[in-house]
Amino acid sequence: MNSTKSKALSAAALLGIAGLALAGCSNDGGSKGGSGGEPAETGTLTVWLVGTDTPQEARDLLKSTFESAHDGWTLELEEKTWADVSENYVAALQSNDAPDVVEVGNTQAIGFIDQGLFADIGDIRGDLGDLNPGLEAAGTYDDTFYAAPYYAGGRVVFYSSDTVDAEDLPTTLEEYVEQGIGYRTDGMSGIYAPGRDWYNMLPYIWSYGGEIAVDDGGTWDAQFSSPESQQGLKLLQKVYEEATNAPTDGDEADANVPFCAGEVAFLSAPAWMAGSITAPADAENPGCADTFGKNLHAFPLPGATAGEPAPIFAGGSNIAVAQLSDAPEMAKEAVKIMVSKDYQDLMAGAGLTPALLESNAALPDNDVAQSQAEALAVSKSVPTTPKWQEVEASLIIQDSLVRIAQGEDTAKVAEALDARIEEILNG
Repeated sequence: MNSTKSKALSAAALLGIAGLALAGCSNDGGSKGGSGGEPAETGTLTVWLVGTDTPQEARDLLKSTFESAHDGWTLELEEKTWADVSENYVAALQSNDAPDVVEVGNTQAIGFIDQGLFADIGDIRGDLGDLNPGLEAAGTYDDTFYAAPYYAGGRVVFYSSDTVDAEDLPTTLEEYVEQGIGYRTDGMSGIYAPGRDWYNMLPYIWSYGGEIAVDDGGTWDAQFSSPESQQGLKLLQKVYEEATNAPTDGDEADANVPFCAGEVAFLSAPAWMAGSITAPADAENPGCADTFGKNLHAFPLPGATAGEPAPIFAGGSNIAVAQLSDAPEMAKEAVKIMVSKDYQDLMAGAGLTPALLESNAALPDNDVAQSQAEALAVSKSVPTTPKWQEVEASLIIQDSLVRIAQGEDTAKVAEALDARIEEILNG
């Protein structure tokens, strides 16, 4: 699975690249009905996928199913990179030779939607089943469904059974913190929690009913200073003060390094981190397959109520129909296949958390995959507004968390943070 951090490309950056040269388009424009004209009876439908995450079996199923159901039509798959998404997609989607269906990162979708580059696909929402809620929210704007969930990624809590008592795992967030405090020593973080890791902050406020910001009749109301969010932030500050040795001004990058050094009991990190931890010692980027990665396990971060996972941030991909596709109805048919059970079962079998919730049953039978799916089933996303990327680019959340990690009053820090977020979102 592509890492969540790879997908968190700035939608704000997308806004300024419309003039870049078009790269990689190969639609047979002459074989389709022109935009606004009569639908063509035959033609070529172009689908852009990003990276190698989509397994070949799923690609083959999409092509064969679509072409079998639509005589005279050919489906062409083109593989793009995440650099293409940020550098070339806008120009391509604005061209007369636009692709028909495109994959984008979930945090990128809103930027394309705001520019009018994705078509409204609300008319097929009822055909798609129960979808990952966080990714569905990422593809919905002004109550309109533009980009369907494709697959998801999220954080789980890693531990080694050589370090942690696997028979006594925490069942609530407060128990998690208390156990983390108990495991902490001068040489080990009970919970690895660097101050700038804002993705791992979010479950603390969401678990108690807090929010980042809510849309109040067209005006954004930031919520870090709410009583619910404050409960979570105060618990997080306890982690900073009593459960971790991570630097207060550090971030989450390369968290596998202290884990593999035996310096971490609980590590909340994207599920793909399992590959980094279990990489062999002679790999280009070695892990600790023979030591702390040998008995690696994971569980979903627990929430406020025993037996319920905490809401985590949902990373992943969405798929959309280009506004300038000259075969939009055919493109919607391709989207239906990509969110169908047969297709999503193949995605799940490859270890990707599927967009279709019922396909979770096809996930590999290991605790990393199963824990990720359990957590993502109640996942959430950031505020759905094109201006959110300005908030991320400003780093004000990370800077505020550093202040909390260094012992400042959570209420005062949150009040200042809320004011700045509202200034950006309502500006």
